[in-house]
Amino acid sequence: QVQLVESGGGLVQAGGSLRLSCAASGRTFSGYTMGWFRQAPGNEREFVAAISRSGSSTYYADSVKGRFTISRDNAKNTVYLQMNSLKPEDTAVYYCAARPLTWISTTVKEYDDWGQGTQVTVSS
Repeated sequence: QVQLVESGGGLVQAGGSLRLSCAASGRTFSGYTMGWFRQAPGNEREFVAAISRSGSSTYYADSVKGRFTISRDNAKNTVYLQMNSLKPEDTAVYYCAARPLTWISTTVKEYDDWGQGTQVTVSS
């Protein structure tokens, strides 16, 4: 099991940027594929981005491709989500999640450990 703590959320105007961080502790961070998900009020939790254990492979939801970048620093046990050109529809609670397997997944139920979430609000 790994413990995850997100930070970096906030209020930003449309077109602005935010960088989310997710700090991990408890197990060997480099042994986990990491993902970012988000959940808006009344909606199901949805996939945003994921990164392989080494960081060599990434995958994005179509809605954020070209605007968001996921990265990780295994020496710092941290995964990041750089969000640029933000839109009001990006407003949600953003969660990071960990999966102790090699291949990337976009499915909520295939991630074992979750952070508490950080709120991102984009005003128009």
